Amino acid sequence: MNDNKTQKNDISSDDLVVVGRNPILELLKNGRQIEKIYIQRALREGSVTKIFAMARERSIPVSEVDKYKLDSIAGGNAHQGVAAFIAPREYISVKDIVDLAKSKGEKPLIVVLDGVEDPHNVGAIIRCADGAGAHGVIVGKHRSAVLGPTVYKSSAGAAEYVPIAKVSNIAAAIDELKELGVWTFAADMDGENLYETDFDCAAAIVLGNEGFGVSKLVKEKCDFSVSIPMRGKVNSLNVSTAGAVLLFEAAKKQGK
Repeated sequence: MNDNKTQKNDISSDDLVVVGRNPILELLKNGRQIEKIYIQRALREGSVTKIFAMARERSIPVSEVDKYKLDSIAGGNAHQGVAAFIAPREYISVKDIVDLAKSKGEKPLIVVLDGVEDPHNVGAIIRCADGAGAHGVIVGKHRSAVLGPTVYKSSAGAAEYVPIAKVSNIAAAIDELKELGVWTFAADMDGENLYETDFDCAAAIVLGNEGFGVSKLVKEKCDFSVSIPMRGKVNSLNVSTAGAVLLFEAAKKQGK
């Protein structure tokens, strides 16, 4: 293969680029359909060797390219010498997430992202959702980070496992959750103390934009507002950190 061949000639423009060793290993372990893998030429160490071997076993095309080609493919993301192209993931509906929880005999625990725009934050929240045993994440089509390589890498592979619903309107999704019997909790500095909140129910944690928080309309539609007590000089947490605290407390009270 010619290393200078353009990406669009190698792969459909609809395909998603995933970079980083752990995310690509998770793709391979999960049986995800991978169109092609690029590995930095002469790089044979640790997990890269494992990726190469697993790709060969599954007959996935592998091309060895120079670092500059990988830098170009990764678009500024740290690729650790590997990149993969996969078809866009399938999204599910809000109802599907609730039904998934019920099929497991569990109370739904769902994350709703209202305008979270930093892909690193979205990836970190998806990772937390996976760790807390949440049943899915709801994101908006607008005012939201693209679920691309940065999200996948920041999630450390969790984006392959956590069901995701992509909706046109977050406020409408809140209404649908309520109709499905799910209580909604907006993260807000003026809300009820997290540790005094009863999460032992079907629950959706709503996290807002990094700068402005949960939008006014969405907050008004939520059943409750919850806050994290802050004991230091800074009065707020990064949204992904706040999401982790809220999710694990909710999971604890649900008995997970």
